[in-house]
Amino acid sequence: MAVLNHDDTLAKLDSLDEVSPPAVKTDSQGVEALKDILFGSTAGILGTNRLEGPIDAFKQAFRSPEGPIRSLYRGISAPLFGAAVETSSLFFSYRVAQNAYISLSPTLRKEKETSKDGKVELPFTTLLLCGAASGAFTSMALTPIELVKCKMQVVHSNPIDPTTGPNGMARSPSISTIIRSVFRTHGLLGFWHGQLGTLIRETGGSAAWFGSYEGTKILFRKYDKSIERINEVKIWQQMVGGAAAGMSYNFVFYPADTIKSRMQTEETGKTRGTFMGVGRELWRQQGLKGFYRGCGITVFRAAPSSAIIFTIYEALRKMFN
Repeated sequence: MAVLNHDDTLAKLDSLDEVSPPAVKTDSQGVEALKDILFGSTAGILGTNRLEGPIDAFKQAFRSPEGPIRSLYRGISAPLFGAAVETSSLFFSYRVAQNAYISLSPTLRKEKETSKDGKVELPFTTLLLCGAASGAFTSMALTPIELVKCKMQVVHSNPIDPTTGPNGMARSPSISTIIRSVFRTHGLLGFWHGQLGTLIRETGGSAAWFGSYEGTKILFRKYDKSIERINEVKIWQQMVGGAAAGMSYNFVFYPADTIKSRMQTEETGKTRGTFMGVGRELWRQQGLKGFYRGCGITVFRAAPSSAIIFTIYEALRKMFN
C-alpha cells in the first residue's frame, strides 16, 4: 500500500478544492432553470389573461390566503396551461442555448467570468440562433397541448363526445375524452400529429420573437445615451420590444400555424393528412388568403400580450436575482 507524504496530501486537498466549483455551478444552474420555468409560466398566464387585468390578477394572487402560487395556478384552463408551458419552455431553453454557446467560446467564457454581473452580451445573429433553438425545443412539448386545445375548440358533425347541451347542440368534448380518443385511435405518437407545423412555427417564430425583442432593445441603447448595457432599458422600452416581438412571431410563420391547426382539427377517425398535403389542399380551396385567415386579429392581440409577458418576466428576474 502506497503511503502519502505531506506534500501529496496537500496536493490531494488542492485537487478537491478545484472540483468543488462545478458542483456549486450545477446547483446555480438548477436554480436559474427553476426561475425560468416559474417566472416564464407566470408571465405566460398573466399575458394571456390580459383582458381580465393581469396586474389585478397578480395582486389578488399575493393577497390570497392559500398563497400566490396556488392561487395563480388554481383552476387553470387549457389555453392558460398551454401559454404557461410555452412561455416557460421558451425562456428556459433560450437561456440554456445562450449558456451552451458561451461555454463553447473561450473568449465569451472568460468575459462572463470577469463580468461584474456574470452576463455577456451576445451578437444579434447568435441571439437569433438561440431563439430558433428555443422554439425547436418548445415545439416538442407544445404539439400535444395544442392538439387537445384545437379539438376542444371544434365540434364536429360526429363529435367525440356524443352528449348534447340543453339547446340540443353538440357539446365540446372534455379534455379526458379527447386524450382517450386520440390514444385509442392513433396511439402515443398520435399526440404529435402536426409536429412539423409546430416545429416550423416555433423555430422561425421564436427566432423572430426573441430577435425582435433583443433588436428593439439594441436600437434603444444605440439612440438613448443614458443606457449603458442592454439589460438597463426602461420598462416602456421593454414593452415596445415585447409588442414588436409578439407581432413578428405571429405574422412571419402564420401559414405554418394555419396548416397545423387544420391538421389537428380533423376528425379523430379520419385518415390523417400530411403537412404538405393539407397545405396543397388549402391552397387549392382558398388560395393565399386561406393561409392568413384570422392573421390580423391574432397579430393585433399578440402585441399587448407579448409586451406584458416580457415585462413581467424581466421584472420577476430583477426582483428575485
